[in-house]
Amino acid sequence: MKRQVECCIAAGAQGIAVLGLITEVLQLSDAERAQVVVWAAEDVAGRVPLAVTVAGESVQQQTELARGAVADGADWLILQPPQKSKPSEAELMRFFGGVMDAVSVPVGIQNFPEVLGIGLSPSAVGELHRQHQNFTVMKGEGPVYQIRKFMDASHGNIAIFNGRGGIELPDNLRAGCAGIIPAPDCADWQIRMYQAFQRDAFDELDALYARTLPYVIFVMQSVDFALTYGKRLTAKRMSIASEHLPRDGQIPTDPFGLEQLEAHAAFMGAFGDLTDHNFANH
Repeated sequence: MKRQVECCIAAGAQGIAVLGLITEVLQLSDAERAQVVVWAAEDVAGRVPLAVTVAGESVQQQTELARGAVADGADWLILQPPQKSKPSEAELMRFFGGVMDAVSVPVGIQNFPEVLGIGLSPSAVGELHRQHQNFTVMKGEGPVYQIRKFMDASHGNIAIFNGRGGIELPDNLRAGCAGIIPAPDCADWQIRMYQAFQRDAFDELDALYARTLPYVIFVMQSVDFALTYGKRLTAKRMSIASEHLPRDGQIPTDPFGLEQLEAHAAFMGAFGDLTDHNFANH
């Protein structure tokens, strides 16, 4: 865990996020989740903001986890909807609002109905922001044309980060996203894309995106696929020798998949070392 934090910050990450789906949050006990937050806060040591995803089946459970995360060093929170119940949109707004009212740090939600099975519409997100002023962040998980609707509904008052491994990353930035929250597989390349966007180096941005897109498409078949293959790539690129298999729901690897992964790893190189690649802006 420490190695991942150090690699990402050294590569220029502007924040660290833990306990999302790629941290396998739903497979961890509450005690394990708390330990991950403590480790991350120690390793980040205030150098960049720390975001913590909170998952739980009740307002009380999420409130306890949220307060614990803040006490342990979280700078802002991302709330996931409950997984066992399927509340209506109005009920989900009250659920999120109850947790938001219990903490004072900036709070966001993860809106990923395709995988989490439930989410909020753009109008509901806008209304939730008007009701709870510390709701200032959203982690979207969708095509950029859908994400844009949430920006419009919140009148630009919510910093929206997209996920999906960086698919459509340049268009997300052009549409007004604050950034993305990716898994660390190729985060060094994606950080360079963000830096290029900030410099208006759009040719460089598009060149970087074109070179990483084959891997992103390969790994983003599903969350389970991303865990099975993405963890392997991250471990290889960061020289992490310890266990890197998912706890649950592992998709069996096959020779062709591992061969493709080796090719992607060889192309991207060691994490943070992009010196062998020419991204000159033409």
